[in-house]
Amino acid sequence: FGLGLLRRLKTRKPPAPGTSDDWELSWCGGDDWRYAPSPKQLYRDLFKPNGQLKEPDHPLYTKWLENWVSKADGLTVDTSFLQNRFGGVYVANGKDTELFSPEGYDAEVSRSRLGLSNYRVLMFPGAPRPHKGLEDVLEALEILQESDLRVVIIGGSPYDDYDDRLMKRYGKWLIKIPRQPVEKMPEMVMAAHVVVVPQRDSLTATAQFPLKLSDGMAMGKPIISTRVGDIPSILGESGYLVDPGSPQQIAEKIREIFGDWPEAEARGRMGRDRCVEHYGLTAMGKGLSEVLNNTLGAACN
Repeated sequence: FGLGLLRRLKTRKPPAPGTSDDWELSWCGGDDWRYAPSPKQLYRDLFKPNGQLKEPDHPLYTKWLENWVSKADGLTVDTSFLQNRFGGVYVANGKDTELFSPEGYDAEVSRSRLGLSNYRVLMFPGAPRPHKGLEDVLEALEILQESDLRVVIIGGSPYDDYDDRLMKRYGKWLIKIPRQPVEKMPEMVMAAHVVVVPQRDSLTATAQFPLKLSDGMAMGKPIISTRVGDIPSILGESGYLVDPGSPQQIAEKIREIFGDWPEAEARGRMGRDRCVEHYGLTAMGKGLSEVLNNTLGAACN
């Protein structure tokens, strides 16, 4: 975005469109973050080989760039939080629902290939982070104590050793599958009985569109998630919602799902239909077309 603005200033030729799919400042405290170094620390940050201000994604630069978002010729956002903060046209961070489609896959076969045939699989198809609430699902399994339940994560955390810490504490309930290329992910998600997206009530989670929601919806899976940010409006009536940070409620939803599996499958199909209609590539294209048409139209006037 910053380079696009510089090019526009240099050439006087728009467009300089921008996209916001996350609130970067949320990772360091949001609007409460302050950079107030001592003179010695400022010198280190500026001139030492590993000085923090040599990092292009330092929060100070992010905060400065936020003041320039309004200068973009067009802006897309993927959550109501970001839209309220920056404006722009809403374009869901959706899914290729032709690639991610249950057609052509068999759940039992997928589970067998992954060595999961003996388990009821609660899948989180991504990298666990503290704000994603995976510990709450694992605590729910501690409450239930049903030996065939497993939480399956795919890929692990590329950022730190968080998934290793989860494995050390909850290894009884947790299975980790190596990271997969995107074209293999539909088969991976098909192996799930339930997809879990238990976001916690944090700035980071509120500002995000959880891609794991659209993974599960596109593959027609029942989904347990939380009342955080846009999640309730994304799922509509297709999901099983709980309060954030509530292992007890998650345990109750797990019982409810497996106690009435035909209803859970029906909700999964409803989620698939909803994903195709609202979060597929066609729906995303409409929003992008609006931004590009407005931007290019303004450039021609």
